[in-house]
Parts: sequence; C-alpha cells; structure tokens
Amino acid sequence: MLYSLRLLFFLINIDQTTILDWFDNNLKTKPTVDAWQTINIDDPAYKSIESLKFFINDAWQGVQDGLKLTDIENVIFFLVFVRFIILIFRYNLKTSTYITCIGIFAGYLWYRHLIDIITMYSQMLVKIPYLQKLGISAIELDSSSEALVKADVKLGSDVHWYDPGKLIYYAFTRGIIQTDADTGLQYYIDPISMIISNLNESDKARVLPYYYKLYNVIIPRIFETISAFWQQLSGVAAYAVITRIGKRYCPYLIRWHWTFLLIIGFLEQIIIFFLYRVMYFQQAVLEPNMVFGVVTQAAGRRTVTVSATDPNLLFQFNLLNIILVFFVVLHLGSILFGLLHAVWGQYFYFPFLVENTELHIGPRPKNSIYSGGQTAWQDEKQANTQRKFTKLWYGWFGSGTGENWIFGPFKQFLRSNLNKFVGLFKR
Repeated sequence: MLYSLRLLFFLINIDQTTILDWFDNNLKTKPTVDAWQTINIDDPAYKSIESLKFFINDAWQGVQDGLKLTDIENVIFFLVFVRFIILIFRYNLKTSTYITCIGIFAGYLWYRHLIDIITMYSQMLVKIPYLQKLGISAIELDSSSEALVKADVKLGSDVHWYDPGKLIYYAFTRGIIQTDADTGLQYYIDPISMIISNLNESDKARVLPYYYKLYNVIIPRIFETISAFWQQLSGVAAYAVITRIGKRYCPYLIRWHWTFLLIIGFLEQIIIFFLYRVMYFQQAVLEPNMVFGVVTQAAGRRTVTVSATDPNLLFQFNLLNIILVFFVVLHLGSILFGLLHAVWGQYFYFPFLVENTELHIGPRPKNSIYSGGQTAWQDEKQANTQRKFTKLWYGWFGSGTGENWIFGPFKQFLRSNLNKFVGLFKR
C-alpha cells in the first residue's frame, strides 16, 4: 500500500556532501592549518576525516553548552520521525500514522509533566553546570506564565505547541480584534459587535452600556472562573473522560502511561518538597552562619577583622548540594526515561507502581497492534506471586529476560565455544 512513498527515499541522493550540507558545513571554505591543507579538497579520505572532525566538534560543543529544552524537543521529533518511517515499512502508511499519533499523545503527557517538574526545579537546575540552560528555560516559562496572568501584553509571543489551551485562547482573542492601521484603535469584529455597530445612534445609546458591561466585566469574570476551575480539575477531568468514559476508544498505551503519571504524582510531591526544605535550610541556616568575622590584634591598638569560613558548615553545605544534584538528576532522568518509552510506544516496569497502574486499566490486549510494546511482567504474573523477592528487571522495553537479539547471539557464541573447549578435555 502506497509504495510510492518508499520510492521517495531512493530518489534522494544521500551522500557525504548532502549530509555535510544538511549540517551547514562547507569543507572548501573551512580554514585549516594542519597537514591536510596541502591535500586535494576532493580527496575522499580528506572529506571523511573532516566530516568526523565536524561531527565530534559539534557534539562536544553541544555537551559544553549544556542541555536545553530545545535539545529534548529535537530528540523527540527525531525519534518520532524514525519510528514513523520504520512502521511504514513494517505495516503501511495508514497504520503507521495511527500508531505514531498514539505514541505522540502518550509522549505529550510525559513532556507536559517534564515541563512542570523543571519549572519546580528551576532554582536548583541553575546550580548544576550541565543543566543551567534547562533551568533558565524553566524560569523563562514560569515568568511568561506569570506575565500572562497579570497582563495580556505579550500574548502570543511565547505560545508553544505543547500548550494548546493557550494557543486556542490566543487565536480567539486576537482573531476577534481588529486594529486600525491609521489611528491604531482596536475594535471587536465578532458577530455581536458587528451587529451593534450597524444600529442607529438612539439604539446604540441604550445598548452600549450593556454591551461594554458584557465584554469588560461579565465575560472576563466568567473566563477567570472557568480558568481557575479548569486549572484545578483539568487533569483529573480529562483523565476521567478520556480513559474511563471513553475507555473503548482510548488506546491502551495512552491509558497506561496516563494512569502511571497520576500515580507517581503523589510520590513526587514527597521528593519535591523534601528538596525544597533542603534548599531552604541551605539558604536560611547554613549560608548566613557559614562565614563569620574574626577580630585579630595587630601592632599597637590596631585591630583587623578577617573573614573565616566554618569548615563544619561548609561540609554540610557541600553535602546537601550533592544530595540536591543526585535527586534532581535522578528525578529528571526517570521522567526522560518514561518519555522516550512513551514516544516509542513501549512500557517499562517499576515495582508497586506498575501493579497499581494495571489494577486500574487491566492487562495489555496482545491481539492489537495499537497496544504498543511488550509487558513481560504480565506474562509472569503467576510466578511473581510465588517469589520471595520482587523481580526488578524484565529486559529492555519489557521484552523479558530471556534470549534477545542483542545479548542472545553473544551468549550462544560463548556457550558453544565453552562446550567445545570443555569437550577437548573429555577426550
């Protein structure tokens, strides 16, 4: 089905020059001062070495710059595109589109959760060298949200794809307002305003007070009430409607990841507020008392005050810094781990949390190609009840701990050669 799309990849000339042009690197204009400068620029060996140098330099520059929110988005979009192409060759364009959209929605849930977490950790992230720019992005997102609540001055300048509510509100409010190019005055162009503008002066005098009260008082208050209500209950309401009421039409992958996110939200509050208390203890208790003045007497009656640092408090401060960095990196790494699994339509196992998730939504339907990857722990449910200790690892992407395509051939090779080696001594 739709084999013409497959032919598209064979019509594209993918060579070394194309890849270098994609990364905006030009070998002929790149200044060099080493021995390769005397070699012909069209030499394949020269191009290969220069290409490798460019890739290494770009990768190292990215590491030095630190992790940014745009880097995470670029990785997500790249993985989505690669998976979409793989599924086209495995199934067809229609099925690939459905499966990819399911993974995108599940990944969107994790990405929104990631945005919330880095916003909470913004003051801590700026203290971690590799995550400073991620913390700056979180502070900018938080400040833009506060500015949107206080004033509608720059509405629309920071609208992102992952905030559809804000995008719809911006499109609606900007769509019904027309600005006069000559006078700069703004006026509404919605149907009610257009009808009132065509009334005669006597009717306008009677209607305009109610019109302005409606647009300036009633509608803003209704919007504020709905916004406050939606902000508090939007997550639970959307979850109940989509995964409970619409369970028949909601894919299992979305229900699984959404339920898992709601469950870990209760445990995350403990970690987040614990780190808040650690940071408060650093700023309010340790920092004010860590540096103190020591009065020493010089020649005669002259005294000198010298600053000194309490080594005990300094040790506590550094120890708490290590604790902060450890928990923040572990927390963000866990969320990114779940995000990548969701985008690729896969599952993962975590004791206690996964069992509670599947108590709500049930086992994965194995006869559906839209249900995502594998859940080996569900196949071993009976064996798990007889174990004294919980099994923690079920293989990559929940495929099980048996032979897999990565380690299986390697184990088989070692086993066969070991048997041959032992057989030499049995003769």
